[in-house]
Amino acid sequence: MKRFLLFFHSFILSFTLFAQPLCIPTAQEVKQTEGTVEVKKFATVTYDNASLQFVADYLNTAWENTNSTSLQKKGSANAIFLSLKPDKTLGNEGYRLTISPKGITVQAATAQGALWGAQTLLQIKESSLFKEELEGVVITDKPDYPIRGFMLDCGRKFYPLSYLYSLVNVMSYYKMNTLQLHLNDNAPKDQYENNWDDAYAAFRMESDFFPGLTAIDGSYSKQEMRDLIRYAEKMGVEIIPEIDVPAHSLAFTHFRPSLAAKKFDDAHLDLENPELIPFLDSLYAEYLGGPDPVFCCPRVHIGTDEYSNRDSAICERFRELIVHLCNEVKRYGKQPVFWGSLTHCKGKTPVPSDGVLMSLWYNGYANPVEMHKQGFHMISIASNQVYIVPAAGYYFDYLNHKSLFQHWKPSLIRDKHFPHQDPLIDGGMFALWNDMVKNGISVGDCHDRILPAMQVISEKCWNAMRDSSDVAWEKWTNFASLLSDGPLADEIGRKSMVSKIDLKPKTIIIENSKLKIEKGVKPSIFNLQSSIIPQIGYPYTVEFTIDWADEKPGTVLLKSERSTFYLSDPIKGMLGFSRDGYLFTFKYKGKAGRRETLRLEGDNQGLSLFADGKLVERLKPDTGHRTDDKKSTYKIMRTLVFPLQETGDFRSKITNFSAKRR
Repeated sequence: MKRFLLFFHSFILSFTLFAQPLCIPTAQEVKQTEGTVEVKKFATVTYDNASLQFVADYLNTAWENTNSTSLQKKGSANAIFLSLKPDKTLGNEGYRLTISPKGITVQAATAQGALWGAQTLLQIKESSLFKEELEGVVITDKPDYPIRGFMLDCGRKFYPLSYLYSLVNVMSYYKMNTLQLHLNDNAPKDQYENNWDDAYAAFRMESDFFPGLTAIDGSYSKQEMRDLIRYAEKMGVEIIPEIDVPAHSLAFTHFRPSLAAKKFDDAHLDLENPELIPFLDSLYAEYLGGPDPVFCCPRVHIGTDEYSNRDSAICERFRELIVHLCNEVKRYGKQPVFWGSLTHCKGKTPVPSDGVLMSLWYNGYANPVEMHKQGFHMISIASNQVYIVPAAGYYFDYLNHKSLFQHWKPSLIRDKHFPHQDPLIDGGMFALWNDMVKNGISVGDCHDRILPAMQVISEKCWNAMRDSSDVAWEKWTNFASLLSDGPLADEIGRKSMVSKIDLKPKTIIIENSKLKIEKGVKPSIFNLQSSIIPQIGYPYTVEFTIDWADEKPGTVLLKSERSTFYLSDPIKGMLGFSRDGYLFTFKYKGKAGRRETLRLEGDNQGLSLFADGKLVERLKPDTGHRTDDKKSTYKIMRTLVFPLQETGDFRSKITNFSAKRR
């Protein structure tokens, strides 16, 4: 009877504990053990190898109750112990996490594996399954595919450096290990009345070789890029910078018009121009050369997508350029990556597969079966499955997460199936493209699309053969909703569960929140709040009572690094907000001497203003016109992740201020 009760007890614990995942991506092997441990018991992170110091410091920062790190040979009952031990079964990224009354241990063969074990532990702690106590468990885990990634189009929309740090932190939390930064691109000419001279184009890197090439509306300095790459490497994320040529190159032809292939369009570089190769070689030398290269990472993406295949001679020049750029990247000791376009541009010029990596997005440009036969290592990033183009009306605004969970895996490239863990399929990625230039999309809007996609792509790259039934999906997606951006980021303001704020000019006191206001601090794991911007995200309600005074245009109520909310906007003195270079206003102006209660309800489609309970206006997606005849229309998003970082200098009296997520 005693054995039966013990078995029954274990069965009940197993059912309640593992009815849904413990982490995302779901661990490969989970075994329950007896006993529980109290979360608050753990006050120290210890480790047995100096290479684990960074992981220990990260875990020490992220785990609320820890307060020190030290190098010790073994842990103690109140320590989280990190240990390196050779173990071929775990590989480079595997780990074994043990939670028991004796303590918590993360064992791995590499520091990377130890970091992933630490992230699993942090997710277990964050989820609502565990609060005061952790159940005993042994997790043995490693990924199915070595590349699990995301590509961000920074060329057509600038993302501040602080967001890239946050993105690295989020990716690390979900064991996504590859971030491709698309550093140049341009809008199609039809968005600018078919005038290439006016069409938006940007190159995001500081350049000393070519003064004037760098975008004036947002760029990254060389040192900023070096620091970001090195930080990301420590967080287990490899950054792949991309300079996209010879198409999507309007930024280069705006800078040097003689490089444009006029017989195609100004966004095409002229492959027959003798000035082109020296120009591109100089770009590579600037970012890959020298004793301290800017692109201090193992891979560089050379672009090469969507170039014209109008005649066979051009296709030969195109293939020759691919070979040349791949050799240049190799000459600097790095692996070249390129968009597969060899089916699109067939020719006699061979493009060697040795030592290169191909991003496969469309089978008409690179047929996966053909590329496989030629021996190319491939990344699955098919446009009809994993492309996000916000508010464009094509591809996906938000990815179809359920379909991806149930049907997608890296071994599926559009409609071509390959064996699970085929040695030439290195992994999978998803992408966010900003084709629709100037459509009002904010950094917060983009992140609202990125996070759920990050979770599901991480899941299917790490554990591709997991159960994908409807029941499994329901359990998984319920669990995914419990997790945030991780301990070092909060891009959409999910952690800002603010119930009361004392709001006075230049003063903000937030209660019932862990937010700390720290200015001028570079994003770093050594300051937990440094990459967390006080703000509240979708869906939310902000409400306050205001006794209006005369406010001059430009009077700020609240602002953060990313946005500003005005009591009186700088142009017309209306209630409104600015972010990402846009100013949106309500048809509403405060009147001195009036007292009223204002309520703002925000979501991913817009912002509503209520005055004394009555709807004043809903700022929903607006319609913009790209041409004078108004035939070309596009959607302009008017959304706001509400700022809560600091107040402006206003004269009106604000009382009963509250900000809550719905």
